[in-house]
Amino acid sequence: VIKGSNTFGESLGPRLIEEYVKLNPETSIELESKGSASGFAALLAGECDIASSSRPANEDETRLARSREIKMTSSTIGYYGVAVVVNEKNPLTNLKDSDVRDIFTGAATSWKSFGGEEEPIRVFIRDPVSGTHLGFRELAMENKPYAGSAVPLKSYEEIVDAVRKDPYAIGYVGMNHASDEGLHALRINGIRFTADNVNDQAYPYARQLRLYTRRGDEAKPARRFIRFVQSKIGQNILKE
Repeated sequence: VIKGSNTFGESLGPRLIEEYVKLNPETSIELESKGSASGFAALLAGECDIASSSRPANEDETRLARSREIKMTSSTIGYYGVAVVVNEKNPLTNLKDSDVRDIFTGAATSWKSFGGEEEPIRVFIRDPVSGTHLGFRELAMENKPYAGSAVPLKSYEEIVDAVRKDPYAIGYVGMNHASDEGLHALRINGIRFTADNVNDQAYPYARQLRLYTRRGDEAKPARRFIRFVQSKIGQNILKE
């Protein structure tokens, strides 16, 4: 049983599981993706074998693990990037990282500040249970709070849909949605959002994707699955 990150669970997890089960037909894998926080909660409650996360365990999760005498093992499986996206009708192609911070914290509220029309910027973000909700704050916002007007949504698909429908919208999505129809990813500090730039950590909004287990209490199939993800086959899937 794997629970946690939407970044892992929306498309990457199902692909990995499909390939793994082809090679190991005796294994069945259950996947639930409600956000990184839900994965840690399930792992510490003994409700899953693996917690997928797009962020490290936070202080509260580490403290709870300690109180229950649980040690967690973190296995890095790759890097993921967060693309800042706007509607396809928006002529903007690049933002400085300070501009992104100002937009998502609410310090900048009009597209006129960035050479656009005098129209309000409508901001769409992930809901607080998502690892990317916190991760983007750390990566892009100096850990400042989101603008009060920012609209939290439950999946990247919902953000894509909201930005696609609104010419004055901005949001962030995972790599697999960056080139979806109806929107385009912005360059940040002139750096394009590409897999190579994410893997090289040249693109600023990139971080590790991890699978967590309970140390000393891992089921053999869970260990085998993580080894598969870190193998050449698994890494090729992740790269795609």
